Formats: sequence, structure tokens, C-alpha cells
Amino acid sequence: MASTRVLCLLHRKVAGLNKILAQARCSNVRFRRNICSSPSRPQSCMSAWVIDQYGTNGVLKYTEEITIPTINSANEVMIKVFAASLNPLDVAMRGGYGATLLNLRKDPLSVMNNYSEFPLILGRDLSGVVVDCGSGVNHFAPGDEVWAAIPPWKQGSLAEYVTLTEYEVSHKPRSLSHIEAASIPYVASTAVSALGNTGGLCIDNSSNKRVLITGASGGVGTFSIQLLKAWGAHVTVTCSQNAEGLVRGLGADEVVDYTAGDVAEQLETMEKFDVILDNVGGDTEQWATSLLKPWSGAKYVTLVSPLLLNTDSMGVLDGTLQAVFTLHNTAFQNLTSSGVFYRWAFYSPDGFALDDVGKLVDAGKILPVVEAQFPFAHVPQAFQKLEEGHARGKTVIKVAEEDDSCTESAESMHEVQGTARQN
Repeated sequence: MASTRVLCLLHRKVAGLNKILAQARCSNVRFRRNICSSPSRPQSCMSAWVIDQYGTNGVLKYTEEITIPTINSANEVMIKVFAASLNPLDVAMRGGYGATLLNLRKDPLSVMNNYSEFPLILGRDLSGVVVDCGSGVNHFAPGDEVWAAIPPWKQGSLAEYVTLTEYEVSHKPRSLSHIEAASIPYVASTAVSALGNTGGLCIDNSSNKRVLITGASGGVGTFSIQLLKAWGAHVTVTCSQNAEGLVRGLGADEVVDYTAGDVAEQLETMEKFDVILDNVGGDTEQWATSLLKPWSGAKYVTLVSPLLLNTDSMGVLDGTLQAVFTLHNTAFQNLTSSGVFYRWAFYSPDGFALDDVGKLVDAGKILPVVEAQFPFAHVPQAFQKLEEGHARGKTVIKVAEEDDSCTESAESMHEVQGTARQN
């Protein structure tokens, strides 16, 4: 409780300064930001939850000594984080999942030197306010409320500030609070990548398409249901009986309870599908591909691939080759036996896709699904909640109070600009 009170006091102290500095940036007058106002902390530091090694929940550590990220290129924006959310990927990355390939993505020379990714900040989703922009940024200005999904090779959102390119950021839907908005970006980017880029679906061709989603009650599943219904598709999902009300409320047309008997047998009684989105993995693909329409261009899209596990255990070269071999063999077998396309899908950062999602949100066609909310001081408890499994939406972290927002009226902005020019 004491640490929570200290954080709240610090946030109140810096709130006013953040507003003035963010607004003054619009006048093209550059200031040196003194964000860390506590005399015991360096002025270039921020609060964050980090890990210094891979492991279980005990490796999570709160610190006030993380250097504030800076704008290093013309197309970057600096964002004050108001809310973040957790994904299963964060739990996996805490244990070292994907470290080999992600470190290579961060630093191509990491295989040649003693590169260390620590301290590592987790968290892939954020909702917040722009406080600074690079000279080449055209779509954002200080004071803009934004949301984003942070690529896993970059430092995450469990911190006061992050820096991203403007192409990874989108304006936050006006109808959502920061808490609600933080629940969407990563699952939205993943779903759009899987269903759109990999599955070939879009608003123009999805009408009456039959889509099956396995493991539909989690973050990606609950978002995918809504996206597909907004596109006009017929959606069948698998989940447990106690999640049926949730998925039907989001628009699912048919629900199969995997606890009520053999899932494959239940699904085989239904009309075959045009696309399957697999969020479960394991032996699902051994029976699910037979549920697709043969020789009609149907696609099996899985978000559970062995690529990162292979590179972690076998190294970058051998692991990648093994993954490519597995993908090629499975895809070739399905294509030649039934004309079904077998594909792996991955998260892809895309601010423009989030723009489209934001329009659907403000139109009331997509709703945030927040299962649990935790204060910034209780990040380990949030991880523990996520690890319990059987998610019914997203787990969200409140990083800062929303009334600290840098957004002001146009009149106030002009007043600050005039003051900055005079000084």
C-alpha cells in the first residue's frame, strides 16, 4: 500500500509539467523534459516493471531507475502510458520464449557479441497520450490520445513511457476509456493478420463465409468473433460451457462445448467451413483440417506454430530450417489430399489496421472485453491471474490515472503556444 501511495503522489506531481511540455511541443519549441520529479530519482528515469532474468512470477521487479526512452528517428512518437494489458505471450516471454529470434530482431549482431536484452519490459498493449514527436511525424501531435500494439522485439508497455514509430500507433477510439482501449490493440492486430492477411478474409468477401474459431473465449477469440460478424461471416466457436453466454453475446452463431464430449464429433455434424482459426494448437490440426470444404480454397490458419520454440531449442539456423520443413510438409500434404491451404499466422504491427478497428469500435460493432483490472503496483498479481488460464477476455493494468491526461482544449493549446514563443 505504501508503494502505491508513493506512485500516486509522483504521478500527481509530474502531471502538470507533462501537460505544459507536451502542449508546448506543438509550437516547435523544444524543451528538455524533467519527467522524474522526485529529488531522489535522476531526471531521466521512469517507473517500470522489468525482469533481469527469465523465470516464473518471482522475476518481475518494480523499479524507478529505468531510463526514459528517447526519440531516435524522425518518425517516432513518445507516449505516456495510461493503461496496458497482458497477453499469454507476456507470460511466455517472461519464461524466455522466443528470446533467440527476438534478440536477433532487436540486434542482428547479438549472435556475435555479448548482447543482453535485460532489463526487459513486458506488455504488448497500451493506451495513452503522445508527449513528443519526431520531426518527420505527420499523423500525430502532442496531446493526441492513442493506442498501439508493441512488437515483441521492443520494450513493452509496463512502464510510464514508450517510444514507437508512428506507423505502429493509431488514434484511440473516442468512445473508449484508456482501460477499455488497452484491451484491444494486440489481439486486434493478431486477428487482422490471421484472418485478413493470412486467411484472405475482409469486409468485401466474408458475407456468409463459414468460419470456425477454436479456443474462442480468450482475447484473440473474443475479438475475432466481433470482427467476423462485422464483416458478415457466419461464426462457429469452441469454448467451455461457462463461456457460452459471453461468446454468444459477442455474436457467435453456433457454440460447441469442448467439455460436453468429443469436439471433432460434434463439429463433423455441421456444414463444413471456409476458414478455421486455431487458437489452441496441439493435436487440433490433426482433426480440424477435415472440417474444411475440400477443393474450394478453404484455409486452416493456426496461431500456434513451432517456429520460436524451435529457434530457442535448436538455434536460429537449425530451428528456422526445421520449422520451414514442418510447414512445407504439412501444407503440401493438405493441399494435395483435399485442396486445403494450411498456414501459420503471426502478430503483425499495423497502425493503419488499428485505424479501421477504431472505426468499428466507435460504430459500436466491436466492444472491449475486460475480464480483470489491476493497479500498476499489482502487476505480479495480474500475471498470476492470466496464468490461471480459462480467460474470458483481457487482463488490464492501470498505469496512470486518466485525469492526468495531456489532452486539453484547442484554446488552451493556443495559449501555451503563444507563451512558448514569447519565452
